[in-house]
Formats: sequence, structure tokens, C-alpha cells
Amino acid sequence: MMNTNSSTGIATRCQFHFSDGRSCRMLRSPAHSSFCAFHARQERQLLESQRLGGEISASLNGDFLTATDINHVLGKLFIAAAQDRIPLRKATALAFLGRVMLSSLPHVKQELPFTYKFDHWNEVLDNAAPLSTPLSLTNFPPESLSELPEPASPEEE
Repeated sequence: MMNTNSSTGIATRCQFHFSDGRSCRMLRSPAHSSFCAFHARQERQLLESQRLGGEISASLNGDFLTATDINHVLGKLFIAAAQDRIPLRKATALAFLGRVMLSSLPHVKQELPFTYKFDHWNEVLDNAAPLSTPLSLTNFPPESLSELPEPASPEEE
């Protein structure tokens, strides 16, 4: 049974349904039309991480042959994680992969000798696209997701 606010007729409970058919019992967040704060955050992170994948992975030169390329991508990853736009588990995995890529650079440089002029490098850095601004919770209609992955949340029994 869903509780409703009789004065406004708006459902006051989260509309998230778990894969086993149960519904979330948390109160709906005032910042989202259908979900509690927990599921609204999860929805936002899922949609943002899908949208940000290409943005974050875009290096300065289109390859990952320099430490600056990899650090640029890791910087965008840091910003996205700090803004809570991607799940921390995914950010941790990507940061680890970035570390592995940085550790392999000396071997790449032995195989592929290349150089950049300082003026060219400054131009590349000046033209680098920053990470886009985060979307707000209210920009996502409840129909925007077919189904979220089931979280390990405290409201499950």
C-alpha cells in the first residue's frame, strides 16, 4: 500500500522496484519526482557515467602515449568522482588503470620515439575541453531508466 499526501495527491514513497518485486519504502526526495535520495543519486550516477564515459576518456592528443595525456584524463576522472557524478567503484577501477598506463609509458617511449614542441603542447592544452557541468536530479524523468541495478541498501530486509 502506498501512502499519499492527501492535500497534494503526490506519492510520498520512492517508486523504485527491486528485481524481486519489492518496492523501496524510503520517503521520496523533494529533489526528485519519483525516487528517494538514495535511488535518485543512483539514477543520476548511472546516467551521468554513461554520458561522461566519452568525455572523461578523451585525451589531449587522442592517444595515451604521454604522461600529460593520462594525467589530463585522470584529472577529469577526479573531478567527476568529487562531484559524485560516477560511482566510486568505477572511479577506483579507472584510476587503477590510469596508474598502470602511467607505469607502462617508459616502455611505450622506447618503442615509439616521438617529440612535441613546447608551443604545440601549450596549444593542445589550451584547446582541451573541460568536463561538462553536472546535470541536476530534476532533469531526469522517471521513465529515463528502464531499470536500475539493484543496490545494496540499508532499507532491504
